[in-house]
Amino acid sequence: MPKDIKTPGVYIEEVNAFGNAVIPVPTAVPAFIGFTQETSFDGGSLLNKAVKINSLAEFLTIFGSDAPKVQHSVKSTPLPERLANLEAEVVRTQAILDKANMMVKKVGNDATDGMIKAQTNAKTSSDAANEALSTVKADKTIKALLDAKDKLPKDETKPTKIQLAAVFEAQKTYDEAIVTADFAVDGYAYSVKAKTINYRLYSALKFFYLNGGSQCYIMSIGGYNYTKGTITDTKPFTDAITLLEKEKEPTILVIPDVVEIADPTVTDPNEADYLKNKFANAYSLQSAMINHCGKMQNRFAILDVPRGFTEPMTGTTSVEQFRDSVEPQDPRFNSYAAVYYPWLHTTVYQTSEIGYENLDPASYLQVVQLLTYEFTDLKTGALNENIAPVIQTFSSPANATKAGFGKGDSMLQNLSNSYQLLMKTILVNMNLIAPSAGMAGIYTYIDNNDGVWNAPANVGIQSTIMPSIKIDNKAQQYLNVPISGKSVCAIRAFTGRGNLVWGARTLDGNSNDWRYINVRRTLMFIEQSVKEATKAYEFEANDATTWVNIKNMIDSFLTGLWKQGALVGAKPADAFSVKVGLGSTMSSDDIQQGIMRISVMVAVMHPAEFMVITFQQNMQKA
Repeated sequence: MPKDIKTPGVYIEEVNAFGNAVIPVPTAVPAFIGFTQETSFDGGSLLNKAVKINSLAEFLTIFGSDAPKVQHSVKSTPLPERLANLEAEVVRTQAILDKANMMVKKVGNDATDGMIKAQTNAKTSSDAANEALSTVKADKTIKALLDAKDKLPKDETKPTKIQLAAVFEAQKTYDEAIVTADFAVDGYAYSVKAKTINYRLYSALKFFYLNGGSQCYIMSIGGYNYTKGTITDTKPFTDAITLLEKEKEPTILVIPDVVEIADPTVTDPNEADYLKNKFANAYSLQSAMINHCGKMQNRFAILDVPRGFTEPMTGTTSVEQFRDSVEPQDPRFNSYAAVYYPWLHTTVYQTSEIGYENLDPASYLQVVQLLTYEFTDLKTGALNENIAPVIQTFSSPANATKAGFGKGDSMLQNLSNSYQLLMKTILVNMNLIAPSAGMAGIYTYIDNNDGVWNAPANVGIQSTIMPSIKIDNKAQQYLNVPISGKSVCAIRAFTGRGNLVWGARTLDGNSNDWRYINVRRTLMFIEQSVKEATKAYEFEANDATTWVNIKNMIDSFLTGLWKQGALVGAKPADAFSVKVGLGSTMSSDDIQQGIMRISVMVAVMHPAEFMVITFQQNMQKA
């Protein structure tokens, strides 16, 4: 009623005919933590601030549009045929020199200018051949092999086991250098390896939007530092995670750079605990991610397997070490995370984003060697005059300009087959990407188009050429249903269907309640939506009127979800139940203490992970 009725007249009182409604909270708002090109925008710092963006263009505008210039070292190993050809060339040029010397000696002072010139040219060719052979023999792997062979007996004496073992190991090292090389050209096998940190947030955001990403949060923890080969300090990441607790909207947590966190002092892949020691800090950070999500209860961590792009022939695999090393404070928190495997060969980076800046300056001489062999005329020995200035640029980088490098790079990208091979190798390395960011995009796409209650599986992952490791049915058994319960979601290539996400389990795979990603995330969605809606009733009278209003509000919300297929049951009563009231969910003491207890039970849709079809023949009927 109106508060003050003292004057005669007509008074109007409006009464709400409908109760409050539960507004669905967003379900796919990832928060990305990592390093960015720019750490300030419009005069303000971006460091350790959760910045909301709505598109890739907005990310590039605020955080920088240039791809990280990850520098790669280049190492060459002479092929056996190169050594054999040079040895033959030494013999050939020496024979020509011997013949020229003999001719000059024979005629003595009567030697003609032509004979003297032929002798000089032969000497030059012979010296060049010997110098080239000496350079090849000075290669570390070849020198070790030749030294081991030189120690073998030269007579009929039987070599010792130690001598034979030395030759075997040297030969094995040499063969491995050739077999594991990225490409071979002009008698050399070339290996290309990233020397500086591969900052992955840039490619992660591109991968996210290529797979259906929408709005998200970016938290920059620093700029690029190309003097470091790996990330060793996890404190900036953990500090950012702590700050993220103040942000209520993010529902997914992704840290693409976690796979770059490693101990640079651990270098031998053959040691027993290589993965455990190498990536100890990475595993620790991933445990912190799960702890954060489990404590917040409103977000989900998408994880990657460190070094999940290759597996050793023997010893602990990357998946096994991940399971052994990643462990949250509370095992129940495992349901708030999922891990995807293996890494993917993608097309995120384009050719235009790769160039000379991706080369370690210490490897410029390898580029000189590469170009010299390609553009030297075999008959005349003359170097192509158009390429000579470019080679000079790489030979004397201190005297070259950025414009000169850029012009030379552009020329080589079009004219040089060997340089194109080198750039292609770097492009392939840069495009080897862990799947978490792409999966965040798929989560977003599925949530926005089908609903969070649908499993993010049996869906193609875009801009992907193929998984880095081939997984068959037998291998996935080990990934999907391990004894530990830490399920790993596989990404597999299927003939005629493409590259599909072929797993939908959380790290709590042994739990009947929280085994599936969509079940965990659907409950998070319902919990947070109801939680936000019931805040409107805080400090209201804890009586039957309030209880009825709350029950009707939640009933209406869950009925809507049931109609959309999120909850299973022939009728709403089979799909959910909501209870609130004295004697039902509360005691008199609860009411005296100011506590209102609401009980909500839901039947969430579980995915059909295993489909069994039984066939049986019928007997022929007359």
